[in-house]
Amino acid sequence: MVLAVLGVGLLLLGAVAVVTGVMPVTDAVALGDRIAPVIGFVVAITVVAALTTRAGVFDRIADGAARLGRGRGAVLWLLVVVVAVVATVFLSLDTTAVLLTPIVVTLARRVGLPPLPFAMATVWLANTGSLLLPVSNLTNLLAAAGPGLGAGGYVGRSALPSLVAVVVPVVLLALVHRRDIAQRYVVPALDPVADPVLFRIAAGVLVLLVPALALGDPLLHIPVWVPATIGAVVLAVAFVVRRTPGFSPSMLPVALVVFVCGLFLAVTAAGRLGLTQVLTAVAGTGDGPLALLRVAGTGTVAANLADNLPAYLALEPVGSSPARLLALLVAVNAGPLITPWASLATLLWHGRLTAMGVRISWWRFAGLGLIAAPLTVGLATLAVALTA
Repeated sequence: MVLAVLGVGLLLLGAVAVVTGVMPVTDAVALGDRIAPVIGFVVAITVVAALTTRAGVFDRIADGAARLGRGRGAVLWLLVVVVAVVATVFLSLDTTAVLLTPIVVTLARRVGLPPLPFAMATVWLANTGSLLLPVSNLTNLLAAAGPGLGAGGYVGRSALPSLVAVVVPVVLLALVHRRDIAQRYVVPALDPVADPVLFRIAAGVLVLLVPALALGDPLLHIPVWVPATIGAVVLAVAFVVRRTPGFSPSMLPVALVVFVCGLFLAVTAAGRLGLTQVLTAVAGTGDGPLALLRVAGTGTVAANLADNLPAYLALEPVGSSPARLLALLVAVNAGPLITPWASLATLLWHGRLTAMGVRISWWRFAGLGLIAAPLTVGLATLAVALTA
């Protein structure tokens, strides 16, 4: 409810900017065209996650992971870390937040371990692990056309900073949650699937959707919202055919969509009023280590204040060289660990947790983020300086 109210307020501010001419109508339309595919993907993948959960697929995946862990909580947690990184790199951070979160929560509950260490690993690595490939994050796709960051050049420059951005949060989480993840557990017995036919359909959709999301946009030039929407429709129809309660309007992340649209509109309007010029001045110039840290610090603060994608769009002019552009990407990818709205992935993650009855203290989340974000961004930015 709070998210929807904030979103409506931001939309009204954006509307005022359009009506008064602060933001030309053509710019508002262009912004809509740019974010519409993102919104479409978020809606579709949220429905896929909800219906796949109802079909019991995530329960069975969790059972398989519990067996691989062989009763050792630390091994199980590290397995989640690896899956989170791989999913983020090849499927994007938003997909990880939506699809992996219900798996790890279900997994922790089935083996009797606290779900928070597993959930935190998912959301932190969904953000910090999204630097390696252009498809990992929309900000990367926008930046890949920048100076010297096209095709193989991007991956070559981002490899070392990406490794640092993964290792630092993993070490921090392992230290913070060492007692919880060090516990042992009893491998649970397999529960029968309620509807085997529906289960196989849902599992098939998920198996086909993963490579479609990973390969569709970069190789076939198919926007990720297309396969996600097809998957959502197939699942909804399957539930109807099987006469099982399935899709309902409550699954749609309406409040989240309103908030994101309002945020993009308001931040873009603020950029027209001078925000971009202020941020550019704060970010400074130069390619030395201190200059890159200045860029990254500015980007981290902006991302946590106004979401990482609008922050990237506002700061894009500071990426005047490959090193500066990559430092900015480090900030807007690995830095959004403090505020709930710092990245869309965090909001999606929280939505999945809420749907599964998991409560988290935002004060604790922000407190840990205040430690993790500066360390991760700072060390990854120094890695950028080493590779520049």
